[in-house]
Amino acid sequence: MPLLDVRGLCIDYKLQNGYLRAVDSVSFQIDEGEVLGLAGESGSGKSTIAHSILKILPRSTRVSGSILVDGAEVVQMDDRATRAYRWKVVSLVPQGSMNAFDPVITIGSQIVESIRIHSDVDKAAAWRRTRELFSLVGIPESRVKGYPHEFSGGMKQRAAIAMALSLNPKLVILDEPTTALDVVVQRQVIGLLVRLRRELGISFLFVTHDLSVLSEIATNVAVMYAGRLAEISTSEALFASPNHPYSRALIHAIPTLSGNLSLVRSIPGVPANVLNLPPGCKFHPRCPYVFERCRKEEPRLKRTDSGSSVACHLFDGSEKDGGG
Repeated sequence: MPLLDVRGLCIDYKLQNGYLRAVDSVSFQIDEGEVLGLAGESGSGKSTIAHSILKILPRSTRVSGSILVDGAEVVQMDDRATRAYRWKVVSLVPQGSMNAFDPVITIGSQIVESIRIHSDVDKAAAWRRTRELFSLVGIPESRVKGYPHEFSGGMKQRAAIAMALSLNPKLVILDEPTTALDVVVQRQVIGLLVRLRRELGISFLFVTHDLSVLSEIATNVAVMYAGRLAEISTSEALFASPNHPYSRALIHAIPTLSGNLSLVRSIPGVPANVLNLPPGCKFHPRCPYVFERCRKEEPRLKRTDSGSSVACHLFDGSEKDGGG
């Protein structure tokens, strides 16, 4: 059984005049010890999926489908079960470590509070665990009573990871954990996550718009567009030979130090507006390979000969008219 098994997940946000479909029929799995990268531009539904797994969406949000974590159904979980599930089974490293901590309370005290709220331990044991966590993520134990403003951005991100690990969860959700960091600190944080996965056998759901980060840590990658899955593949296969035109465009938009800068291309157009989605394939207004069927019929996710799954009419044997 997979550690995380998401099946046919649909998420609708309540608006004044009805509901808005933000995530549409998404399915994926994460096995123990795996890292799944959930990638795509802003507004693609990545964070909404992450928050649904943690059950931190607004109560007015409508969620259907299935989210199985370690065999437990999350969608139907009541408040009491949810409190026992969060942090012990699944935890979160939130987007923006700069604002992840209360500025007037020491970081160590905040981690101790989190441990004591969710487990039956005394204060001395919670402080011992906090010092262990600081050492685990590479922060000197002497800094355990430091305030957030006394920590650099990279140290705050490490402290946020330490808090997420405080109750030994099986799955940690990383929501854009490197966005606010410079490239040197990004690499340090990614190196830390790689080490933690190797030493602790922990699984990660890594939410990001930056595919280049995923190339260093992800075992598998799911590419999202307009609330739908465009492609699911192993990391190695995706970066070697992406199938979906959107996946190719994301990879071609990554500059490299050794590569030809003339080959770096931005994606034409703008991301799809979920309030007014086009008919057919939602990527077709930006796709260089668009043909008539793309404008009328939405493709379904299908398995390819390479073992990847892709939602594109180019991979279902249909005839193309070549129109662009």
